[in-house]
Amino acid sequence: MTRASDAIDPTTASPRARPRSTTSAAPPPRRGTSLGAIRMGRLLAFHPPRRLVRVLAGAIGVTAVSAVILIVGTPTSATAIDVFGALRGPGEPALIIGHRGDRAEAPENTMPSLELAMDRLAYVETDVQMSRDGVPMLFHDTDLERITGDRRSVGDLDARQLQRLDVGAWYGTAFEGERMPTLEAFLEELAERPDARALVELKADWADDEVRTVVGLIDRVGLRGRVVLESFSLETLFAIQRVSPTTPRIMLIRELPADPVPMAERLGLIGFGTTATSVTAEPQALAALHEAEIAVLCYTLNTEDRWEEVGALGVDGIITDEPSELDEWLAVTAPGT
Repeated sequence: MTRASDAIDPTTASPRARPRSTTSAAPPPRRGTSLGAIRMGRLLAFHPPRRLVRVLAGAIGVTAVSAVILIVGTPTSATAIDVFGALRGPGEPALIIGHRGDRAEAPENTMPSLELAMDRLAYVETDVQMSRDGVPMLFHDTDLERITGDRRSVGDLDARQLQRLDVGAWYGTAFEGERMPTLEAFLEELAERPDARALVELKADWADDEVRTVVGLIDRVGLRGRVVLESFSLETLFAIQRVSPTTPRIMLIRELPADPVPMAERLGLIGFGTTATSVTAEPQALAALHEAEIAVLCYTLNTEDRWEEVGALGVDGIITDEPSELDEWLAVTAPGT
């Protein structure tokens, strides 16, 4: 089984120097950069606003975002190698990361699913949202309907109300009565397994005080360096950078820009999580990231064709709903892992 056994605790690792901007002004716009991107750059140069970052980033696309984001930068003290071990070369086996636990064996983001993944895999991935009363809860969807039949969202209910909902019955009768875990309960179980690590996605946009709550829980159970925060939201990544710049973090992005390294350096990222389509469309981006010691993970891949495709390029981790099948496939195609 592929594990991150050669990874180093980022709290004891020496920081890797990263280029920093020498001026507070935004850089000259690149040819082809939209007017919206130029305006966004000027705004962010002085005061990165919370809502505007998310809205304009979605509107102007990855090329423009990578141009304007050059103005921000506080690196994490950890590198991808500290967290994931040696970065992969073409054909080398990737880390196996259980998507919302082991969804092939138990309902997603429940403790049975997460514990199976923690016991068997290098990494487990889960999703966090805030309850109405400010408790980080493990849940993926924007509303509760698919899992519980309730049309409200996590943020509409207090933690006690959420934990009255059945999050297992939809999967099968064997899991009736399963309750929605808190992030705290998950982290305590993770702490009991010294070889287990986690990717924790902060869903949607998080404010500084909300991020501070999550980082406080990670620190309280002594898991700094074993938990990597990730998000699609620029607003959330900025908040992590302000609140805890040394916390390892990954940007989730559906399409890698042709040159993603400046974006990674200015956000202090240790990696990107992206699609197989993006990696195959921009193989030079993967090579450039590895040259800069930045990891690339792919989500959510569940077939041998996709595993072979991204493995041939040398991605560092595969997020999958079928971790046991991927492990068996790697045992055949990459013996000794």
